[in-house]
Amino acid sequence: MEARVVRWGDDLVVRLSNAEAEELGVQEGETVEIVAKRSPQPEPTQWAGRRYVDGLPVYTMEEMIAEARRLGPEAEPPTVDWGPDRGSEIIADANDPY
Repeated sequence: MEARVVRWGDDLVVRLSNAEAEELGVQEGETVEIVAKRSPQPEPTQWAGRRYVDGLPVYTMEEMIAEARRLGPEAEPPTVDWGPDRGSEIIADANDPY
């Protein structure tokens, strides 16, 4: 079955005749699922199984390092010397009793 998409004010609506609605068993106010004619674009294999947060992909540290290496040395961020470690920044060695 095909239905026509028409403009209704600022919105697009799918119009069904009474006979079509009865044949489908839908009533006014019901929620229906629309399946597009065109199949969705396949997800690139590099993104298959990727985790998303708020619609943005989450990259692993390995992926970020690989991309930085691919871009070359000019894309590497500068090293910043923050001074000696203090407080909880100090990591105890195996030989350190503290």
